[in-house]
Amino acid sequence: MTTHRETPMTDDATRAAEILKEHRASIDRLDAILIYTLGERFKHTRAVGALKAAHDLPPADPAREAQQIARLEALSKEADLDPDFAKQLLAFIIAEVIQHHRKHHEQGA
Repeated sequence: MTTHRETPMTDDATRAAEILKEHRASIDRLDAILIYTLGERFKHTRAVGALKAAHDLPPADPAREAQQIARLEALSKEADLDPDFAKQLLAFIIAEVIQHHRKHHEQGA
């Protein structure tokens, strides 16, 4: 009678594959959270854009942007995230928001 016995290397590879699958599932959940969070954030920024346009306020607010960048930089350090990456991400988001605000402004709310 022959018994099938996995080698330690196969056991390690199987366990690594299971861990990889768990990490990927977490990454997928976090990606969904990011997308839905950005969607919610843009709902609010669209409302801000409409409000600014209705009251003839400028689309950009450099003081607010500077505050946000400083706040995100501090948060990124707390979260063990590269602060330069966080600043670049926020700059990208802010640019998109300003573009939306300008469209509202041009359309008159």
